Amino acid sequence: MTGTLEIVTTHLFDAEVRLDPPLDFGAGPLGRRVLFGSAGGTFSGPKLRGEVLAGGGDWALFRPDGTMALDVRLTLRTDDGALVYVSYGGRWTVPAELRGELADPARRHLVDPARYYFRTAPLFETGAPAYAWLNDVVAVGSGSLVEGGVAYRVHAVN
Repeated sequence: MTGTLEIVTTHLFDAEVRLDPPLDFGAGPLGRRVLFGSAGGTFSGPKLRGEVLAGGGDWALFRPDGTMALDVRLTLRTDDGALVYVSYGGRWTVPAELRGELADPARRHLVDPARYYFRTAPLFETGAPAYAWLNDVVAVGSGSLVEGGVAYRVHAVN
């Protein structure tokens, strides 16, 4: 085998996404489906920055084992007006002893994110020439809860 198998990343951006009140679809055959709609937000990194537009969201599935499977679609608008579609899956795994603390919307953002696992795998799509390089980027992200929403640190896999 030639080349390297080591995974190296570069910081792409940090984002905060404000969330609408959740819409709970109830327990279905795969688990409990909840929509956490995007109410907007911001993102900023070395090569791009701008706003997260309202209207996207996470069609999350809470599995019977307590892990949440993410199914997110968002629209980013860069500070120079380009639109970037972002989609990602991921996992948010919370130990059973933390679930009570995280159920309290007034306090859950105070829980140290090192105590749970919240990871994503974003992909991007855009027709904007200045950001066409994003179309070929595979990224990984680490998430945490913030007051009123979620925050992500996103890295491009080199």
